[in-house]
Amino acid sequence: MAHRVAVIGGDGIGPEVVAEGLKVIEAAGVRLDTAPYDLGGSRYLRDGTVLDDATVAEWRSFDALYMGAVGTPEVPPGVIERGLLLKMRFELDLYINLRPFTAPGHDFVVIRENTEGTYAGEGGFLRRGTPAEIATQGSVNTRHGVERAVRYAFDLAMTRRKHVTLVHKTNVLTFSGDLWERAFNEVASEYPEVSTAYNHVDAACIYFVEDPARYDVIVTDNLFGDILTDLGGAVSGGIGLAPTANLHPGRVSMFEPVHGSAPDIVGTARANPVAAILSGAMMLDHLGETDAAERIRKACDGAESLTGTTSQIGDAVAARLAR
Repeated sequence: MAHRVAVIGGDGIGPEVVAEGLKVIEAAGVRLDTAPYDLGGSRYLRDGTVLDDATVAEWRSFDALYMGAVGTPEVPPGVIERGLLLKMRFELDLYINLRPFTAPGHDFVVIRENTEGTYAGEGGFLRRGTPAEIATQGSVNTRHGVERAVRYAFDLAMTRRKHVTLVHKTNVLTFSGDLWERAFNEVASEYPEVSTAYNHVDAACIYFVEDPARYDVIVTDNLFGDILTDLGGAVSGGIGLAPTANLHPGRVSMFEPVHGSAPDIVGTARANPVAAILSGAMMLDHLGETDAAERIRKACDGAESLTGTTSQIGDAVAARLAR
C-alpha cells in the first residue's frame, strides 16, 4: 500500500533536489502516492498566497509532507518564514525538530523544541518609529511543550548511547531556563539508564567545533536549536548535506533539507541533492519503512565525494541501492 505524501517543491533548487529524493525512495522499493503543492516565494509573488487554512486541513489527511526549499529574494524577509514554515509547524503541532549529524569522529542528534520560545510571536512595540521606541520579543515556554520535547530526547537516547545533554542559558534566562532545567531533571529521574549533562549554549558552540564527539542526544529550545543545528551542519560536512525532520510522532510530519533555495544556481544542475535524499530517509523512518531508510543512509555514505550534476548524484545514490 502506498504512503500518501504531500510534496512541496518550493522555490529555487527545491524542486530539483526533491525530484532526486523521490527517485531514490522509488529505487529503495517504497511506493508513495504523491500530491504536489505549489507554495513558496514564487507562488506568493504570483497571487499573494502563502498558506491557507484549507491547505493545512488537507495536509492532516496525509502521512507526511516532503519539502524542498522555499524563499525568493523578491519577497520581504519573514513573509514566507512566518506565513508558511512557522504556520505549518504551529498548525500541525510539529513540536520536535530532529537533526542528525554524522561525520568521522562524531554521531549526535539535536532535538529542538519547535513550536514555542521566541518564535511563538509574543511581543510588540511601544512608540514605534520614534526616538523612544521600545520593542519586546518574549519567549513562550510551557511545561507541556518543554516536557514533551525533553521526553522525546530521552526516549531517543534509549535507542542510542544513552546520554542526553540539555543546552540552555540558565544563568541569565532565569525563568525559561529554570523551567527547562526542572523539567529536564524530573524527566531524567524516570530514565536511570541515561546519563545527563548540561551546557550553556555559548559553551556548546565551542564544543561543537572542538569536541563534538562528547554528544549523543542534545535537547534545547527553539532559538538555541535553530542556531546550534546550523553550526552542527557546518562541522559535519556542510549545511548542504544536512537533513531535518519536523515531527509530531504518530501524526503527519514534515521533512526537508536544511539548506535554502539557492536562487543563484537554479537550473545549473549544480545543487547537491544529498540533504533532500537523507530527509527522504527520515521520512521513511516516520512511515515505518525503516529498512529502506537505513539502506538509503548507507547508500549516502561518503556522499560528500560524489560529483556530477544534481541528477547524476541522485542516479549514483539510487544505483548503490541496487547493489
